[in-house]
Order: sequence, then C-alpha cells, then structure tokens
Amino acid sequence: MRRSVLTALAGTLLVTVAGCGSAAPEPAAPQPAASATLDRVGRTTELRVCSTGDYRPLTYRDPANGRWSGIDVDMAGALAASLGAKATIVPTTWSNLLGDLTSDRCDIAMGGVSVTDARAQKAAFTTAYLSDGKTPITRCENVARYQTVEQINRPEVRAVVNPGGTNEQFARETLSRATIVPYPDNNTIFDAVADGRADLMVTDAIETRWQATRGKGLCAVHPEKPFTRSEKAYLLKQGDPAFLDRVNTWLRGAMTDGTYQRFARPWIG
Repeated sequence: MRRSVLTALAGTLLVTVAGCGSAAPEPAAPQPAASATLDRVGRTTELRVCSTGDYRPLTYRDPANGRWSGIDVDMAGALAASLGAKATIVPTTWSNLLGDLTSDRCDIAMGGVSVTDARAQKAAFTTAYLSDGKTPITRCENVARYQTVEQINRPEVRAVVNPGGTNEQFARETLSRATIVPYPDNNTIFDAVADGRADLMVTDAIETRWQATRGKGLCAVHPEKPFTRSEKAYLLKQGDPAFLDRVNTWLRGAMTDGTYQRFARPWIG
C-alpha cells in the first residue's frame, strides 16, 4: 500500500515538472500603433495647424502684419513643443476647414472648432476642452429686445452671419423668419452690428464675451444661458488613432496643469 502511494506521488511530480517545462511563453507586450502623422512631425519638426484666424479670443490673424494670436494659437505652440516640433499655422476658412484637413494641408485644426456630426463623419475629434453655446450680441441699448428666439425670429430683425460655419447653420435653421445678412469677414463682422447695419449676431458665448469688452457699445445677451449647448475640440484626420491618443493625453494634461488657464487669462480673465 505504501509503495503504491509513493509511486502515485512520483507520477504526479513527473507530470508537474513536465507541465512546467512545456508552459507557453507569456505573450509579448503590444507594440504601439504606428502613426503617419507623428512620424512626419518627428522627421520635419513641424506641426501643421489649420486655423481660421477670425475667432477671438481663440484664434486671430492680424490683417496688418499677419501675426497670429489667441488661446488656441498658444495651445498649438504648446502641443507642437510637446512633440519636439514647432507649430506652423495654415490659414483656412470655416467653409474650407474640413476639406483642408482631410486633403492633408494640415495635421490638426484648432481655433474654436465646434463638435458636429457632419465633421465627426469625416474627421476625428479630440476630447472636448470647452463647453459653449449660441447666444446673441447686440448694441447695449437693445439687449432687452433680443432675449429670446421668438423676439429675434421676425422679418424686421436683421441677423448678420459669417458664412460656412455653425453660426450660419444656427441662423438658417432657427431664425428662418428673420432677415439673414451674410457678411464675409468675420474679423469685422461685429462692426456691422455696432454701426447699425445689422441688429445682432448670434455666435458662441465666449466670442460675445470677448467682443463686449472692446468698447464698441456691444453687449452679450445672457452668455451664461445660451440658446444651445455645444462643445469645442480639436479636429484631426481619421485613421491615425495613435496621433489622436497622443494629442488627447497632452490635452488632458494641459487642462489640469494650468497651461490652458495661463493662455486664456489675458483674453477672458
């Protein structure tokens, strides 16, 4: 009986040892996905950034000297630096922004880009960094007249719009009875309201706040309670998840370590 037990134990030991010897090796750690964008940025030390330059406080190109400024212009420089590169701003328009990005004129679009389904179908958004919405800006003496969509959506009300972006989309869809006044230059469009060529403009609350500080007699209408809610994010080409992940990682850090707040403070306090 004792001999049988010892034999059984020996057999068990042999099986155990044999099993240890034939164990499959652990799978290798997954390699990071290749990124055509990160590869190109690394080789050229240049990050190409599409921006409209007409949406202060986020992006502005001075027509007199071509200099760029704005919160997202500074953020573009910080992103490029994190990649060991410098940012090159590629001028675009709201009508052409998506096409310029997808045709590889730039690596990323920055400067107050609203998250929309139409853009998301053709490009990739980062994590949102700003929550905003559409609200009116008008001459200060008229603030009480344009509190609601119903007050604005009348034939006698002239609503000025810049073509090609979400402002025009909102006006065409929501202010269908108002008189829509297209205006091609978003850098001077608010002058049309200030000098009486239009009654108001509906745009993002952050822009109305900035414009109201410029001493032209304009006031933002309830920017803390806009008509809509939307988010701003940065826009990248589809098909490069490694680049998207890299930008998102950097953006999360910039939003929590004081980088964004430092760039925003001179513009909006």
